[in-house]
Amino acid sequence: MISMYKNELADAAGVSMRTFQRWLAGNRDKLTELGARPRQQLLPPKAVKWICDAYGIDYPDAA
Repeated sequence: MISMYKNELADAAGVSMRTFQRWLAGNRDKLTELGARPRQQLLPPKAVKWICDAYGIDYPDAA
């Protein structure tokens, strides 16, 4: 598992940063539970995995 920036995940999903932020806004409680603060740009690995699973984003393999 790896940490990723929100803009990297938005690019991987093929959406704008604004759209990605709207996606995340609806799941603020779940993301906080996973260790991601609302204004945090670098997301922890657990939050990255959950976002990828929830929105069908291909999870990047750690090198």
